[in-house]
Amino acid sequence: MRARPLLALLAALASGAAGCTSEDARGSAPAAAPRASDQGAAAAAPAAVAAAPAGDPARGERLVAELQCNRCHDGTGQAPAARDAHCVQCHQDIAAGRFQAPAAAMKRWNENLVQLRDVPSLAAAGDRLRRDWIRAFLLSPHDVRPRLHATMPRLAIGPEQASDIAAYLTRDRREERERPSAPLAGASAARGRELYEAKGCGTCHAFSGAAGVTAVAPVKGMERETRAAIALAPDLRHARDRMEPADLVAWVLDPAAIKPGTPMPQVPMSPAEARDIAAFVTTAELSPRAPASAPERLPLLSRRVTYAEVDRRVFRVTCRHCHSEPDYALGDGGPGNTGGFGFKPRGLNLATYEGIAAGYVDDQGERRSVFSRGPDGAPRLVAALLARQAEEAGRADPAVRGMPLGLPAVGPEEIQLVESWIAQGRPQ
Repeated sequence: MRARPLLALLAALASGAAGCTSEDARGSAPAAAPRASDQGAAAAAPAAVAAAPAGDPARGERLVAELQCNRCHDGTGQAPAARDAHCVQCHQDIAAGRFQAPAAAMKRWNENLVQLRDVPSLAAAGDRLRRDWIRAFLLSPHDVRPRLHATMPRLAIGPEQASDIAAYLTRDRREERERPSAPLAGASAARGRELYEAKGCGTCHAFSGAAGVTAVAPVKGMERETRAAIALAPDLRHARDRMEPADLVAWVLDPAAIKPGTPMPQVPMSPAEARDIAAFVTTAELSPRAPASAPERLPLLSRRVTYAEVDRRVFRVTCRHCHSEPDYALGDGGPGNTGGFGFKPRGLNLATYEGIAAGYVDDQGERRSVFSRGPDGAPRLVAALLARQAEEAGRADPAVRGMPLGLPAVGPEEIQLVESWIAQGRPQ
């Protein structure tokens, strides 16, 4: 099914709301166990991901199409999404001045355009990423790229489906490329640390938990290509789990030979230097991550809160990206209304007061209120916003999918506003 909430998305951009520039911290995967900085570099530790069933690539291909992965990602093996249905292409066109709109509107949109300007391509995933890591990541997405505002959304899939998708994405792994059994034999993590600094790896990459490494450069004012490279650069903390040592060495030595068009530059170095850097990245001692926590829930406001204020500060910011009005969104209301990204049509339109009041459609086809209270007493709408905060803190609730899906959580002041409005009887 198609999901084309383009005009709704533009309306959200045009509002200039603060949520489009949020840089709140997001949740991460549990830290890997600390490793020695030099000893044992010849045998980098295996991924901290449990082995999983191999999966069925044919079923995975059908799932990639059904989940509409091509609306954000290139390299899916599917035809590109239509231009007016491609979430990232729309934003890129606006940023580049290619979108057909009045100059004043383009200026206003660009001032607030932060989300979904850069998304990693899935091309050559099998030559870069462990299959079991992909599977685990799909089931429990976490923040791999700290300079991207959006994260991978928590899709409505189970372990078997995640295995199938991972099998499909890694189906074209080039087994003919030489992969030595001991790819880091003779490598020195100590030399790798020196090379990491000398080669400027910290210009783009964060390496959280590794003491004393150069911090990533500021993005503001950089050329688009440099900004995109930094935005897409993964935190190297996760490299030891994401990549086989031999693949990491090959990637560091010549990224474009693995994935043509990658923003990762080819930095001049010898094969021995690439092995040293890989040894440092995969064995550097990492400090444990500090436990993450969701923001404190604020008390209800005593002042009057109207729909107009909630709409301006919350619903127009991110909600309308997926829960929009079909009448002005090219006939489709987005994944949260008319369906998409593998989600059933729920009929939830957050673009109007009447649409919100009408609620959503449950699995039995019955209309339900988004204001009904759950076991903890929170209205369903508020519970979804709180669940996204919990997801960012690494505590996903299997019973509640956090909203906004894959985007930074709504702040505590905005949730306070929504909850106060509901408690006051939802005045217009």
